[in-house]
Amino acid sequence: MLQSKDLEIEISTTSKGTAMQLERIGWEAQQSYISQVKSLLEERFDHPPMACVRTFGCQQNEADSEKIRGMLSQMGYGLTEETALADLILFNTCAVRENAEDRVFGNVGELKRQKEQNPHLIIGLCGCMVQQEHIAQRIKKSYPYVDLVFGTHALSSFPQLLLDKLSRNKRIFDIHDSAGEIIEGMPVRRKDGLKAWIPIMYGCNNFCTYCIVPYVRGRERSREPEAILEEIRGVVAQGYKEITLLGQNVNSYGKTLKKPLSFAGLLEKINGLEGDFRIRFMTSHPKDCTHELIDTIARCDKVCNHIHLPVQSGSSRVLAAMNRHYTREEYMELIQYARKKIPEVSFTSDILVGFPGETYEDFKETLRLVQEIEYDSLYTFIYSKREGTKAAQMEDPVPYAEKSRWLREIIEAQEEIASRRHRGLIGQTLRVLVEGPGKHPGTMTGRSEQNIIVEFPGDESAKGLFVDVKIDRAANWAVFGKAVF
Repeated sequence: MLQSKDLEIEISTTSKGTAMQLERIGWEAQQSYISQVKSLLEERFDHPPMACVRTFGCQQNEADSEKIRGMLSQMGYGLTEETALADLILFNTCAVRENAEDRVFGNVGELKRQKEQNPHLIIGLCGCMVQQEHIAQRIKKSYPYVDLVFGTHALSSFPQLLLDKLSRNKRIFDIHDSAGEIIEGMPVRRKDGLKAWIPIMYGCNNFCTYCIVPYVRGRERSREPEAILEEIRGVVAQGYKEITLLGQNVNSYGKTLKKPLSFAGLLEKINGLEGDFRIRFMTSHPKDCTHELIDTIARCDKVCNHIHLPVQSGSSRVLAAMNRHYTREEYMELIQYARKKIPEVSFTSDILVGFPGETYEDFKETLRLVQEIEYDSLYTFIYSKREGTKAAQMEDPVPYAEKSRWLREIIEAQEEIASRRHRGLIGQTLRVLVEGPGKHPGTMTGRSEQNIIVEFPGDESAKGLFVDVKIDRAANWAVFGKAVF
């Protein structure tokens, strides 16, 4: 664990013993720290201090940031999107790819001058990236103006850590490892009042050879179904129209519960709740995607007919090296079954290009799979080496420039597929949840049940409503039409 001889640095709760003590304290005790922080801020400021929370990474990170904003609000902070206006700046970080880490460090570097101009500014980093000890060490040595660093397991201890920083004016680092626990009752400050991210589980047990997530998020643990249902009832009562269920692998939900409940069973329960809302989920692992789940999606009217099913590669040989636990043929069978049961279903996926040892022939299998399935959209990435994963030790002879060419091939193929599929929607009417202004003047935009971007003439009065739009034009990224009343 982190060690320091520098008296200006306090390393907090990094030993397993201290971590266990924090877990025993629990969330209720954090209310005392919230009150103490609020009192300190009232003494030091004649107005509410401002906090800026910036999120890097996935929807789970955004859900964590909503809890951070909730805690900050209870502690007396106002919220701002502008770092220049902030008295506290906190970056919630991502570790999935190297460029995500580079973006964080670039943004942190830009804060150095602001800290020099305002020594009382508190700068913090949290989340997946800083849960890695080599990253925490880099911050400690190279970014002395960063005051507060805490990992994924210390989220619920944020009020205590911030109080330590405000009271003792020392740097605080907390990246303790933990088996993880589910903390219920934390405050949440959501942004738009329209779409709500609801975590249903945390962590991952899959250990794909390229992925750092199980090391920074811990092992799988599922929330109790009643806690999930109660949170959803609450956001629906507040007017939220779209609920996205989050987990690293939602398909394995329920395995850690005392009374096991499958993900399909949870969807049934949520679908039975009262209210005019729709349900999405991510991410769905193919190895745990069952016919039962597909059948459930088919009969649940509130569950969107859209499945994000990351394939990563179309080569069974590469999939085995990735430790994905399914073959190309098994993946294709799931797609075929879903399209038989849900004719209007749309599929999106993740593609990882240039995995160590991948050949051009392996890549061509992926390209052929993309052309056979015809996804509605793809998230495409070049392999990024992650320290501590098995893939980081594998030979990786293909130059980055060659991998970039492969990526371009996939993108060009997908653009043509998306254009063709979107043209097939011309003349159809799609039900759209309107999210806000479109790209063109005088238009509004939203997404269909199949997660397709739809733009149509309209004004702000339509925001937050479900609107039927008849499609008359298509591009590779969206479709366009007119509202039907």
